[in-house]
Amino acid sequence: MPDHVDSPPDPLDSPQVPLDSPPRRVRAAAIQLEGVPGRVDLTLERLEAMIVEAGERGATLIAVPEFCTSPVPMRAEVHAAVLPRENAAVGMFRRLAARYRATIGGSMLIADDDEVYNRYHLVEPGGRVHTHDTDLPTMWENCFYTGGHDDGAFDTDLGGVGVASCWELIRTQTVRRLQGRIDLAMTGTHWWTVPSNWGGLASRALAPLARRNRALSEEAPVEFARRLGVPVLQASHCGSIRSDFLLAPGTDLAVGYETEFVGATQIVNAHGTVLASRRTTEGPGIVTADVELGACWSVTPAEESFWIPDLPLVMRGYWHHQNLAGRSYYRRSGRRAGLWAADGA
Repeated sequence: MPDHVDSPPDPLDSPQVPLDSPPRRVRAAAIQLEGVPGRVDLTLERLEAMIVEAGERGATLIAVPEFCTSPVPMRAEVHAAVLPRENAAVGMFRRLAARYRATIGGSMLIADDDEVYNRYHLVEPGGRVHTHDTDLPTMWENCFYTGGHDDGAFDTDLGGVGVASCWELIRTQTVRRLQGRIDLAMTGTHWWTVPSNWGGLASRALAPLARRNRALSEEAPVEFARRLGVPVLQASHCGSIRSDFLLAPGTDLAVGYETEFVGATQIVNAHGTVLASRRTTEGPGIVTADVELGACWSVTPAEESFWIPDLPLVMRGYWHHQNLAGRSYYRRSGRRAGLWAADGA
């Protein structure tokens, strides 16, 4: 079950202060992955090779992407990526964490208590596993899982570690539940952009949104670090995906949606300076850097608004529309399909 901390302190009442102990420097790695939708076996094969490479480079802190067992386009084959709580991916994390004396973290679709969650697993070298369920699924991801309610802050051998996935990075409620409690943030994204197959007129009309979306995806880990005052390890998906776009809640009517992942795999220090980066256009790969664990004074205060950045109106509308359509699909068939897949895994 997810870790829970009751009655967390209000970060607005307790501003961040530097740690009393000297900073601890560790070699960190973040992995940029190109997975295969619905093919947990192939995706894990690629991921394991990259974790091994990071470990051989001396990394003892390794971040892998959100949905590290399969990308999540709105396609039926993705249901096959829903796994039981104990599964090959978590077993691989444990095995490699022990081999390289490393802390490894990433999320995957997990069936538990008759629901499906996007569950982040943070695995320590000794085998201890901390989990966090993403609070709000993003857009069509609602087709495959429901949100959780834990805070995502853990006490580990490295100190306080907070975890977050994708659009959790750009919501103030994530900052508020972690601020003042952690020395490091481990994050991962699965951030796609506008469709490329809706014709030239649509491409031209959506071009400003595509530019803004790409900028948001690349800036999110930096802004997250600035508000938390801790280093951030950010791991991304890369490559192109073919999805469906649900047209209305309550129906399966959809149009094809071909797109690509945007953003960058990054290692950011506590002041928001990028130490290492690999844009999604560069393909799969690993970034490494030495980071100092521990909190400093926050560079930017937390906003009072729901979103950290100023999202364009059309992006907010897209978010709400796809949330509604996706939740309807999950209730009608997505939850059942995921549970069946996990039961047979």
